[in-house]
Amino acid sequence: MALLFSIGIFFAWAMLVALGDIRFRRVPNTLVVAGLIAGFASAFAHANPFGIFPKQALIGMLVGAVSLFPFFAFRVMGAADVKVFAVLGAWCGAHALFWLWAGASIAAGVHALALMAMSNTPIGALRRRGAPAMTLGGRRATPYAACLVAPAAGWLAHLVASGGVQ
Repeated sequence: MALLFSIGIFFAWAMLVALGDIRFRRVPNTLVVAGLIAGFASAFAHANPFGIFPKQALIGMLVGAVSLFPFFAFRVMGAADVKVFAVLGAWCGAHALFWLWAGASIAAGVHALALMAMSNTPIGALRRRGAPAMTLGGRRATPYAACLVAPAAGWLAHLVASGGVQ
């Protein structure tokens, strides 16, 4: 029963992150903290749908935060993206982060290219001094937090459908 609850919580959290990032280009800190608490609670309750234990959740969170922080420091991505990746590390473990990042980066690249094509924006127009990287119309072009949670939600959906969640 706790496992089903954890699965539902993860899907709800991922959906709220994606909707907030797509609609408002914001992920509230309360949502980040709620996801982190839920991820650790599922690990401590031995009900993590990804099979992660507390020590793995802690390591995953730290690896997630540290690995994307340089991108935030160089203004390539927002702080929420880094925090969401840390939460994904707590839920999915450090071993999954590279693949989640790769899937998210491919999705973000396809999104950015499609947006550029639809708005007839040349590549050179994306880089302006003092502005965040990849802005179109004054806004960050790609909702990267949404791109980050999508592969994790897809992976969990696959685990549930294939009976890989125990």
